[in-house]
Amino acid sequence: MNRFDVVVIGAGIAGASIAAEIAPHLSVLLAEAEDMPGYHTTGRSAAFREECYGGPDVVPLTLASGDYLRDGGFLTPRAGLYIAREGQEAALAAFMHQFRDAGVTIQPLGRAQLEARLPGVRGEWTQALLQPNCADIDVGGLHQHYLALAKRGGAELRVRHRLEAAEREGDAWRLHFGAAGEVRADVVVNAAGAWADPVASACGVAPLGITPYRRTVAQLRTDPPAPAELPLVIDLEGAFYFRPEHGKLWLSPHDETPSEPCDAAPEELDIALAIDRFEQVVDWRIAAVERKWAGLRSFAPDRLPVYGYDAEVTGFFWFAGQGGYGIQTAPAAARLAAQLLTHTPRHGMTAELDVKLYTPARFAPVMV
Repeated sequence: MNRFDVVVIGAGIAGASIAAEIAPHLSVLLAEAEDMPGYHTTGRSAAFREECYGGPDVVPLTLASGDYLRDGGFLTPRAGLYIAREGQEAALAAFMHQFRDAGVTIQPLGRAQLEARLPGVRGEWTQALLQPNCADIDVGGLHQHYLALAKRGGAELRVRHRLEAAEREGDAWRLHFGAAGEVRADVVVNAAGAWADPVASACGVAPLGITPYRRTVAQLRTDPPAPAELPLVIDLEGAFYFRPEHGKLWLSPHDETPSEPCDAAPEELDIALAIDRFEQVVDWRIAAVERKWAGLRSFAPDRLPVYGYDAEVTGFFWFAGQGGYGIQTAPAAARLAAQLLTHTPRHGMTAELDVKLYTPARFAPVMV
């Protein structure tokens, strides 16, 4: 069949989750450019749920998604620590109050409590904030869960379907996938991640300025080995984060380097920067860098996600700009987007969400 109610562009966590939500009600094609879904950002996630991630206006999406992730068995509890140096007391207090007001469970720790949770921490790190509800996410399991739900609902997944162009013909879209052929649809959902603006342009829709940024991660073997109970450790100023993974350590310099949409690769300078920052935190010896990789995190200009119909072009729906928090917010984001797409009243996990924060109408189109 080459006629669908909805064509979803991109089969990462965004595309898979919204397809799963709408497939029981509409005919859906899930079109993926690569040989397999989730090849880019979804497959390269550092795989944790951290309630402050994305800022106070993303917190409601994260909290609303929590029960779905826990009940589905996709979370493994792991505390989170924001650590700070002496002299950062005011910044730490402001951070704590900002996120407590947003609904995050967070509490201050002194030096002795920090040492108990982060063995070998160097003397200049004197305080921390504990986030007890932080957790590891089974990203692969969650992604496959949504792909399976979409299939069960009747959605069709087609890989090697890279959108080349599209035009509106009457009340429908004609989408061109090169050698893979053409399809028609009433609605196009742009869930293309780093490629969100190029997909918009291919459809004759003005881009919104959604920019991909490279994020680097390295897997280290350390002496002593990373304890299994080690929290996720994050610098208050956003200069690094690290967490254990099967006796190894996953470390990032928290880099955000603007990038063209691409198959991202790590830069040696970013790996060296991460190691230097890590060595300023604990007295552990790095025995080896065993793996390194990079992915792209895509942000709208205000760093909030974009959910909803385009303000100018009929039948074009944005589901993009979800930064690094797209996995931990996937349940609520996909449910909200499906309700907006089908003009269904919001209820359940989305009932209290402020949809105006995420509407595409908040942006003037980017002129190209």
